[in-house]
Amino acid sequence: MASEDHPPVRPDEELFAESFLIEWEMLDWVTLSSSAARAKFSALAAATNANSDWGDGILVRRVDMTEIHVTASLSRLPKSRKGEILADLSLPCRWTRALKVPTVHPELSVSGWFATMRQIEPAKTLAGEVSCDHLVVGGGWMGLHCARRLAELDPDSSVVLVDAGRIGNNAAGRCAGFAIDLAHNPRNPHFAEDITGNTEEYDINQDGLGYIRSSVEELGIDCDWSPEGKYHSAASENGAENLLMFAQALDNLGQRYSWVSKEEIQAITGSRHYITALFAPGTILLQPAKYMYWAARRMPSNCSVFEETPVTEVNYDAGRPDSRHTCLTPRGSIKAKKIYLCNTGYMTKFGFFDGTAIPLYTFASLTRPLTDSESKVLGARATFGVIPADSFGTTLRRTADNRLFLRNVYSYARDFKASRSDLERAKRTHQIAFERRYPELAPMGYEHSWGGMMTLAQNNGMIFGELGKNVFGTGFCNGTGVSRGTAFGKALAEFSLGKSSRTIDILRKRPSPNKGYPSIITELGVRLTTSYRLKKAGIEV
Repeated sequence: MASEDHPPVRPDEELFAESFLIEWEMLDWVTLSSSAARAKFSALAAATNANSDWGDGILVRRVDMTEIHVTASLSRLPKSRKGEILADLSLPCRWTRALKVPTVHPELSVSGWFATMRQIEPAKTLAGEVSCDHLVVGGGWMGLHCARRLAELDPDSSVVLVDAGRIGNNAAGRCAGFAIDLAHNPRNPHFAEDITGNTEEYDINQDGLGYIRSSVEELGIDCDWSPEGKYHSAASENGAENLLMFAQALDNLGQRYSWVSKEEIQAITGSRHYITALFAPGTILLQPAKYMYWAARRMPSNCSVFEETPVTEVNYDAGRPDSRHTCLTPRGSIKAKKIYLCNTGYMTKFGFFDGTAIPLYTFASLTRPLTDSESKVLGARATFGVIPADSFGTTLRRTADNRLFLRNVYSYARDFKASRSDLERAKRTHQIAFERRYPELAPMGYEHSWGGMMTLAQNNGMIFGELGKNVFGTGFCNGTGVSRGTAFGKALAEFSLGKSSRTIDILRKRPSPNKGYPSIITELGVRLTTSYRLKKAGIEV
């Protein structure tokens, strides 16, 4: 409360007006609890995600778009009292800050999955003004299935899905195409004992797998769908030890698996490189670009999809019950009652969780189709999928169109983009992996090589829920994005419409991503770690 000798003071309008607007009549004016603490409140700092020191020791932190939280302490207090908290309060506000969104960088090369597709139609881009009930930003595994679920559960509403690139050639269409039920994490020494964590991951992934399966069956999507399972394969004794840990985790969960002998795995893959394997039957193999492309074109009728439509500016407006958020694009604008940020690491450029994303690229290569004579030399099963026993090893597939796919190498993605040197280094490593597995075929090289982004958090945290008034978001899968990302997006749609599910319950308990080290330190750490892990993986690469 204000006292007679210390009347309330309006915040400095000249300062805050440069950054964002606020309805001052909504604020309760207060004076801090001592005469020395009387100061102006600066709502300028409330427009930032990070804590900001402002004025005479006033620390203002934005909680969300409808409230600012103020903690006040004075640097001018005597040394014995420096840092003493003099006020701790929350004030309602209306945040209508226009936020410029950085450009999404184009990929260095086209995904091999997308490049080998036929009948690709031109992208439908947004031109003009559009209004909708639900706007989903990001057309990957999360965003595509969030939009589909919103359209299904709210059939009388209008849903808009936008992606900065082509759906199928975005990060979702650049993965290895394994829809996994339970990931193998040999980096975690307590992986096998983490029954609760593994059970929760299995349940989330099953939710995602079921939803993908329903899309394929109900919409007739041709994506080389193959429920043939996967082979966790080892080329070294260290790799074989990792498989024993994975088997223990499966035993603890009561999941089926079987051991595959050296002779069997070599017959399946046509490679003498492997010495043992564990077969896990719950995984689906698919062509990810085909699935994403056709699923986007067979959305419910109340869902509009726009590609090559990046959001360049967002204006969050949550001050009135009938207010709408506004997103600008290069050729138009979208007004939406609710926004769903499903753009993973790029979410941190939309005003939330700034400085938490650790963006990585992983790289893959795809051969041309094998000739009949080359297929005889290979002598392998028609299709198969191999997961390396070491997470820095080489993923291997023989595809439905008779190509060989290999993936390995991780690199830090400064400013959310891969470098040409990282791509060239990955291609050289891919060739070495090819020669180790198929020395007779390796001279043919690759037809396509590409990278795809994934986002991690330092604490393995993830984003899920309502980030601000009528702004929802999910992200940071920390790997295994096909099944998990699908479940995240589906659950976000259900959560926003008041539904409940086990997936929602699990995700709401997960920690949020924490703020990482400065980017220069993070990049150095990632590059050192990935180089060490790649070397340590040895012949598993």
